[in-house]
This record gives sequence, structure tokens and C-alpha cells, in this order.
Amino acid sequence: MIAASSGARLSGTNLERAADHNQRVTLHAIRVCGSLTRVELAGITGLTPPAIANITRRLLQDGLIEEAGQRRGGRGQPPTKLVVRRNACYAIGVNIDRDHITIVVVDFSGRTLARVSEEVAFALPDHVRSLYERSIERMLAEAEVDPAKLVGIGVAAPDDLGSVDLPGRPAAYAAWNGIDMATLFTEPFDLPVFVENDAAAAATGEMQFGLGQKHGSFFYVLLSSGLGGGFVVEGAYVRGADGRSGELGFMLAPDGNGGREPVQTLVSLSGLARHLEASGFGLGDVVHRDVLSAEVAECVDAWIETAAQRLCTPVAAICCLINPATVLIGGRLPRALVETLADRVNALMQDQAGIIPSIAPVARAALSEDAPAVGAAVLPFSHFLLPKPGALWKTPAAVVAEAAAA
Repeated sequence: MIAASSGARLSGTNLERAADHNQRVTLHAIRVCGSLTRVELAGITGLTPPAIANITRRLLQDGLIEEAGQRRGGRGQPPTKLVVRRNACYAIGVNIDRDHITIVVVDFSGRTLARVSEEVAFALPDHVRSLYERSIERMLAEAEVDPAKLVGIGVAAPDDLGSVDLPGRPAAYAAWNGIDMATLFTEPFDLPVFVENDAAAAATGEMQFGLGQKHGSFFYVLLSSGLGGGFVVEGAYVRGADGRSGELGFMLAPDGNGGREPVQTLVSLSGLARHLEASGFGLGDVVHRDVLSAEVAECVDAWIETAAQRLCTPVAAICCLINPATVLIGGRLPRALVETLADRVNALMQDQAGIIPSIAPVARAALSEDAPAVGAAVLPFSHFLLPKPGALWKTPAAVVAEAAAA
């Protein structure tokens, strides 16, 4: 069920207001749930059975959904299950960070069909353009994707990519300031380009394909070269007045030496790299490794303990000010390390249980290290095919209030 824990439901408007909205909502419901009958769709969206029949007929004709057998177990004629057609369309997702580039090709169900990643420190715009142009046609060919079915390109990158002062940043990296991202992806295909903050893209991907299907409201912590965050409320990403909500990496926390410093100074891949380098190791000894050597593991354990302590400052603020259902951590650390970090934050937060009214559980996000790239690929789908933000999830009380105001 969609967001069953909060009693949320998709909302449809009447046909006089927006038939396109109803079609988007219906398609989104099928896509999120994986398999629904027409009766279930009517119950979830609040639309009438005749309206659902008309909408699903159009979606079938457009090739966006398909029938997938019948559901057994009830009386009478078994209802037909509807699922999204995975090969209906495709999108490209690009994640640009200060220490890596990832490009993915994603189908309409969210599966990653092809992936190219390059670990490179402070890659300049021309480097990103070159990697994309020399990779994308091969990726599409290997995934057997018809370029004509591409709906667009999503790009996820940190805010202030070229101006935030991180260790090792070359002066030439300022080339990212004010650049039009779309100009990097004009060849070999003429596709619309959608640009988003990396943490917002990761939160969007989690909302569409991960634990966001279970939790209507959550805070996403993205552990990348820096530390970012994103806040989702009832299926809608909240940007804030200046579009900079979720910037927990800039919050000050005790540094363990009587002073304070930004949380991301330590709690980030660049912070982990400095911690490892102090013991003679490198980030490559940790990232993309399922098994760590005993010496590296001991070093990482020390970082996790300190990082968890630093994270408690923003997590406490998030719980007090926002009260999300959960706090999810994602990024390019191995899954086991993210889970260990989340578990340690949970344990430390219990020390504040008598002070903070409600403490949200902290957990590893469902999506893997490619969350920003996959989330970026969702952007073209959302623009052309899915409901607009704020129209995805509504509680029964909100639906009643809307109906009364109509």
C-alpha cells in the first residue's frame, strides 16, 4: 500500500480541473506500488471507477502501462493487475561531485541499465562533457535502449560547486561558478536537461524508489565529498525560501577540542579521507570495498564514532524542528559502514531521550551509492509524466478539506 503507515493517499482532481493531473496521479500510483488493479486505483486516488477505466485505457494505448495477469483469491472474475511498462521510456542521470562523476541510464521503473563512474578530484566542466560524450552512446547500445525513447537528462550537483572551499580545491575549479549545466550535454542527443541539488536529487530518488514509499515524511542525509540534506513532507520536497533547506553540513558542532567547526569538516568523504591519510591510508582503501583490512577497519571505526557524535547535533535539531518519520543516510560509503554509522547515531541520540520530545530513528537509505544520479534521472520523468510536487500525497483529512473548499 502507498504510505500505509501514515494513511496517506494519492489525490485526484475532477476532470473539469485537470484530466492530465489525474492521469499523472494514476500512473504514479501504479509506478510506486508496482502492481495495482483498477479497483485499488480508484480507492487510492479517490477517482471514480469510470474515470479510472478511461485513464488506464489511455495509459495502455500510450504504452506507459501494461496488463500483468490476474489477481486470484476473490469471488467472481479475477481483477487484472496493471504495471508500468519498463521500456516505455528512459532517462539519463548524471551526478557531478568534487571527487567523482557518475552517469546512469534508468528505465521508467527505476532500474539502472547502464552505469559509468569515474573517481576524479575536482573535475572541470570540459572533463565532464568529454566523459559524457564518449560514454553515452556505448551505454545506450549495451543496454539496448533506443535513443528515441529518452525523455531527458537529469543532473545532480552540490550547490556552490565551484566556490565552497574544500581541501585541495584548485583555483581553476571556479570555472563551475555560473556555468549553464545544459551546455555540457548538448551532444550527441538534443534532450531537455533538468538540474537539481545532489541531496535533493537523492531524496527524490529515495522518495520514488526507496523508503520514501513507506515514509511520507523523512529527512535525507547525503554523505558525499561534503555533507548535504533534503527534507520530504508528504511526498513533496521542501526547498525553503531560498532553495537551500537541508544544508546541515554547514551547521557548527563541537570539535572535541573545546571549539566548534562545520559538521561536514569531519562527516564527509573528504573528512574521512583526511582521517585516513593521518594514519597512512587512503579513501580507496574504504570506498567500493566490501571487506576492510584490520588496520583500516580500526581507523574507520574511530572515524565513525567521532562522526556519529558530530551528527547528533544536526539530528537533534532536525528532530526538534521538523519531526520527520525517519532520518535516512545515503552516500558512497559501503552499506555496512553506513548502517554502523546510523546505529551509532541512534544509540547516542538515546542520551537525549529525556530532553527531545520525539527522536526519529536513523537508518541507511534504500538506494545505493548512485542515489543522486538515479534521483537526477527521475527529474525528466517527473516533469513530463508524473504529478507536480505537492500533489502526490494527501492525508484523508487534507482530501476532505480540499473537497469542502471546492
